[in-house]
Amino acid sequence: MPPLKDLKALRHFHLTGMLVALLLGSMFSNTQAEESQAVVLMYHHFGVDKYPSTNIRLAQFDAHLDYLAQAEYQVWPLAKVVNYVRRQKPFPGRVVAITIDDAYQSVFDEAYPRLRKRGWPFTVFVATDGVDRHFQAYMNWQQMREMQQHGASFENHSATHDYLIRRRTNETAEQWHKRMKDDIARAQQRIKTELGKAPVFFAYPYGEYNAALAELVSEMGLVAFGQQSGPIGFSADLRALPRFPMAERFAALSGFKQKLQSLAFSITAIRPWEPVVTVKEAPRMEIELAKSDARLDQLSCFVSGQGAVAVEWLDRKTRHFSVQAPASLPRGRSRYNCTAPSSQPGRYFWFSHLWIVP
Repeated sequence: MPPLKDLKALRHFHLTGMLVALLLGSMFSNTQAEESQAVVLMYHHFGVDKYPSTNIRLAQFDAHLDYLAQAEYQVWPLAKVVNYVRRQKPFPGRVVAITIDDAYQSVFDEAYPRLRKRGWPFTVFVATDGVDRHFQAYMNWQQMREMQQHGASFENHSATHDYLIRRRTNETAEQWHKRMKDDIARAQQRIKTELGKAPVFFAYPYGEYNAALAELVSEMGLVAFGQQSGPIGFSADLRALPRFPMAERFAALSGFKQKLQSLAFSITAIRPWEPVVTVKEAPRMEIELAKSDARLDQLSCFVSGQGAVAVEWLDRKTRHFSVQAPASLPRGRSRYNCTAPSSQPGRYFWFSHLWIVP
């Protein structure tokens, strides 16, 4: 039988080993697996009830922020998210970025104090003409300079906040192209002059873009964001990155949690990419997917205002399918949304494509 001092040492060794194992187990259980996507949220007004389509109630916004903190989400600067996508660098689990369009006064009055208190970064896309004309609904440059010192970054949302894809009467393609370039460049210069840093991102007003505008924005060296929903994955198109709009109607906490957990389809081809519909019938969209753990036998697609629509498999082996709305799309903006459950319980792959009927 071992001496008493050896038994005491042995017990101490076992107890130490158990404590180390428990500690390591706790550490690993709290570690989030690497992800191939991040979620970007988009807000407009805060607590401005007369704009329900773009407003979020303050109680809803507080619930969002509380949940992000309680669920231990990492709130990253938008630039860091895009940098990871460019480099195809895996994200740690639970990464989100917060964006706000238009630079309304309620951003300074309501969103900014809440985000500053938590020390979270956020990005505001500025439509500069409204600021320069001292519209009451907008913040001023001095307020933005203050916010810049406390986690805010400011990016390009055009000067005019016009419907950029629309040509004026008798305007040629060349004239439209020049007008758009001048509009975006003017906003670029105003933000650089007032805030000391040239924007690197652009958000399409109303989320509207076409291939010509997207190419122009890309040629100007800007990464662009739309308003179609979905997480940003490694295959996302830097000409029109998705964001989840957070207005009153879509801001319930249950849906918010589901969107935060969404997964990005890895898309190898999409036809047509051009969002503008030039024929009377609804567009037929074809998509090819890379391999993933998406349960494609449960793939579901939906059309704005028309509900669930049939998915036609063109080649299951290459994960090639098509979707077409049964009825023509109404004038304005519509979307095709496709989802499929993941092997991870409660999580869904999510993709949305914009269509615009002039």
